[in-house]
Amino acid sequence: MSLLQTERLLIRNWQESDRALFHRINSDDRVMSFFPFRRNRAEADEMMDGLSREISDLGYGLAALERKDDGQVIGFTGIRKVQDLPVLPDSSHEIGWRLIPEAWGKGFATEAANAWLVFAFRRLQLAEIHSFAVHDNLASLAVMQRIGMRELDGKAFDHPAVPDSHPHLKRHRLYRLKAEEWERL
Repeated sequence: MSLLQTERLLIRNWQESDRALFHRINSDDRVMSFFPFRRNRAEADEMMDGLSREISDLGYGLAALERKDDGQVIGFTGIRKVQDLPVLPDSSHEIGWRLIPEAWGKGFATEAANAWLVFAFRRLQLAEIHSFAVHDNLASLAVMQRIGMRELDGKAFDHPAVPDSHPHLKRHRLYRLKAEEWERL
């Protein structure tokens, strides 16, 4: 069952058949170049199970992206409550994505993120949504800009989950899109 659909994508909860792909995107050095860790298979399985439960419980979360034309899962995107990020209130929601390299540069992240914005602002009636990325993760920052998000001046922050052993990954840029701004896009 899909949560959302776009022209080219089914956005759905995770399935057992997605485990290898989920591990791949969480252990691939190119995909994870802006993260200080890689997940082994057991860690990836645990994360996927948690995301699946979250989607089942809430009706949204970081969900699988399946191409309609061939059924291939190419990554994930979604919205979720911000967890343990002191720069934002606990009630805040974020939007995010992670795709296999073969799917980069084809507009899939933007297409899926736009569908999630409709969900966030129309179904959940959120007042705003945030996103953040390592300061030089230009691809993710470009997606944020394409979906109408704007950087919050003076709100860059050092991510508390990034260890001091990876200082080049600590600094993050914070973006936001308010519902009223989205309505005008």
